[in-house]
Amino acid sequence: MTDPGTSERLSFPLPRTCPFSPPAEYARLRSEEPMSHVVLQNGRTAWLATRHEHVRTLLSNPATSSNRAHPAFPATVADIGVFAQKGFLLSMDSPEHALHRRMVTSEFTASRMRRLRPRIQEIVDECITRILDSGNSRPVDLVQELSLPVPSLVICELLGVPYETRDVFQKYTEVLLDRASTPDERKHAFGALLTFLGDLVSSKDTEPDDALLSRLAVKYREAGIYDEELLTGFAVLLLIAGHETTANMISLGVTALLREPEKLARITADPTLTAGAVEELLRYFSIVDYPTARVALEDIEVGDVVVRAGEGFIASAAAANHDERVFPDPGELNLQRETSGHVAFGFGVHACLGQNLARAELEIVYNTLFRRIPELRLVSPPEELPFKDATVFGIHRLEVTW
Repeated sequence: MTDPGTSERLSFPLPRTCPFSPPAEYARLRSEEPMSHVVLQNGRTAWLATRHEHVRTLLSNPATSSNRAHPAFPATVADIGVFAQKGFLLSMDSPEHALHRRMVTSEFTASRMRRLRPRIQEIVDECITRILDSGNSRPVDLVQELSLPVPSLVICELLGVPYETRDVFQKYTEVLLDRASTPDERKHAFGALLTFLGDLVSSKDTEPDDALLSRLAVKYREAGIYDEELLTGFAVLLLIAGHETTANMISLGVTALLREPEKLARITADPTLTAGAVEELLRYFSIVDYPTARVALEDIEVGDVVVRAGEGFIASAAAANHDERVFPDPGELNLQRETSGHVAFGFGVHACLGQNLARAELEIVYNTLFRRIPELRLVSPPEELPFKDATVFGIHRLEVTW
C-alpha cells in the first residue's frame, strides 16, 4: 500500500479560488493522490478522499464513526465537539442513530413533501409579491427577501417555531457555521439556541399542537424513551439544517442561472426541466463539502491505501461531485446532465434527512421567481458578489433589480 504522507501536506479546508468551482487543488488530488493526508486547523492530520468512488465507499462503510466527540474525529472547525450535542443525528452512530432516525423519517418522505408543496408555493408567492411591491426601493437583496425567508418560514411552520423569532436562530446559526468563530463564540451560540428551543420543546410537550415537534414528543412518549434534552438537540439540528443550506442554494442557483441566460431560458420555457436543473445545481455547487467527516473503527482499504482504525478522514462532496470519471466536464453547468449518484446530500445512513424538502423548495422558488419576474438581473457581476466560504458555502448579499 502506498503512503500519501510523503508529499507536502495541504492545510484543510482548502480555499476556493473561484466562487463557481470547488478548490482547484481537488482536481490534482483526484488525479495524482486521491487519498491524501491534510493538516487540520488544530495541527492534526486526516485523510482526504477526492474521488467519487472512494467517497461513496467510505460513507457507506459501517465500520466508521460520526461521533464529533471521538478524540480522533477530524476537526474541520474549532471546537468540533460542540456538534456532538445530544440529539444531533449527524453525530450519532448505530444503533442509536438508526433508532432516532426512524422516529422522524416518516416526517420527510417524498409523499409528505408533495402534500406540503401548496403551502411552500404560497410562501414563495408571498415573498415575491413583497419584492414586486417594493419595486420603488430597488435594488432588492434577494438573500433577505427570498432566500432566507422561504426555508425559514417552511421549517418554522413544520417544527412549530414562531417565525417572528427567526432573527434569533439565524444569528446564532451564522456563528455556528462560520469557520472564523472562536470556541467561546460557538459555545455561546449553541447555548442560546438550546435555551431558546428547550423552552419551545417543553411547551410542545405540555401544550401540544399539530407541528412536528409535538408529534415527535408523542412518538417518544409512546415508545417510552422521551428525553427533553435529546428532542431539544434534535430541534436545533433540524432548524439549522432546515434553513441555512437551502437559503444558500437559492441564492447560488439564481446567480448561476442569471449568469447563463440561454440555460435559464430552457427551464422557463419548460418548467418540467427544473427538477433536473436542481440536481445539477446541487452537484455543481456542493455547498456542504466537508461535514462528511468520520473516524475509521476498523482498517478500511480504499483504492491503494489503507485507512487504519482510529484515523480520521474527510470524504469531500465537492471533489466527488466534480469527478470527471463520473460527471464529464464537471465544471460546466449542464442542466440536461445525468446527475444520479451525486453526493450533495451526503451518502449512506447519514444522507440528508431533509433532502426531499430542499428539492421541493428549490424547484418551486426557481420556477416561480423567473416566471413572475422574467426581467430579473444582477446588480453586480457574479464574480464580485460577497461569497461566504464557511462550513456551508453561499452568498452574504445578492442585490437584484428588474
